[in-house]
Amino acid sequence: MLRLETRPQPSQAMSFASPLIALAVTVLVGIVLFLILGKDPLAGLRMFFVEPVKNLYGLAELSVKATPLILIALGLAVCYRSNVWNIGAEGQYIFGALGGGWIAMHAGPETAWMGQGYVVLILIGGVLAGMFWAAVVALLRDRFNANEILVSLMLVYVATLLLSWLVSGPWQDPNGHGFPQTITFIAQTKLPRLVQGLRAHIGLLVALVAVAGFWVFMFRTYRGFALQVGGLAPAAARYAGFSARSALWVSLLLSGAMAGLAGALETAGPLGQLTTFVPVGYGFAAIIVAYVGRLHPVGIIFSGFLMSMFYIGGELAQSRLGLPKALTGVFQGLLLFALLACDTLIFYRVRWRAGPAALPMASVVATPTVAKGA
Repeated sequence: MLRLETRPQPSQAMSFASPLIALAVTVLVGIVLFLILGKDPLAGLRMFFVEPVKNLYGLAELSVKATPLILIALGLAVCYRSNVWNIGAEGQYIFGALGGGWIAMHAGPETAWMGQGYVVLILIGGVLAGMFWAAVVALLRDRFNANEILVSLMLVYVATLLLSWLVSGPWQDPNGHGFPQTITFIAQTKLPRLVQGLRAHIGLLVALVAVAGFWVFMFRTYRGFALQVGGLAPAAARYAGFSARSALWVSLLLSGAMAGLAGALETAGPLGQLTTFVPVGYGFAAIIVAYVGRLHPVGIIFSGFLMSMFYIGGELAQSRLGLPKALTGVFQGLLLFALLACDTLIFYRVRWRAGPAALPMASVVATPTVAKGA
């Protein structure tokens, strides 16, 4: 029979192979799903893994989706390495969009002298708004010992409802025919494009710079070292004098800043206005991105683009093959569960052990009981 045997030490090879095995399992299960739905599996897989990368337009759209995922996952990686469980990055992303959108709505002739430098103000506004929403979580955890998982998750719904109220009320476009949306932001607030005619924008470069910055912070600075020690060994961190309170605030504020930056980039990039469709689940998908990327900035780049392929592939499968939109979420969930299962192999290895052989009845001899004191 198959048994799990504890490894003497965690397997470094399996740590890298686990995401690849998880992806392979996801693909295999996906093939079964396509067959159940009565669709050609090869056509379905082509929508997810070939169409998004077969031309320049697809790659540009891939970068648009990957940028917010990478940014949010970077902040979450710091949180999770610090043993701080921020599940509400979606709410911080929405608040970043609100902060950046509020500044974008105030652009006009009086700000024309700033040119596209005004975009910097929008991004700063998004960062500060995301940090503010994350600070609410940190404050409740620090002051009242509230569970950051529940608090951050519940604040997502507060942010979503606040967005809906604003675009349907105080911030609603007076010429929008009653639709829940703000005015369309002027050209001064738009992110510069990387390639003319495509939607890829400088947000991708911002994300790559953030990856480099987070790598330096996490693995080459004293503060990053202190955060990771606090996550791996809280007792050792306390003995070394590292502050758990500081780790809580630093990790949550960094996570909120990255989510807020992603929201502001979406506002000044592909959206161009605020609507009730701002929350698309990037904050939740980024949790999967962070873990598939092994909580490492470089790994997050690859997992961010992989998750973007699921988003674009789901849209293509819906429009071209008539598959349900929920298939994107199914693939994301499959990848996460497969990864969690495969991660077991980092600490355990599978061994085949034969059960005890059955003894014939004739060979069973009763053992005499030895009398006490004999």
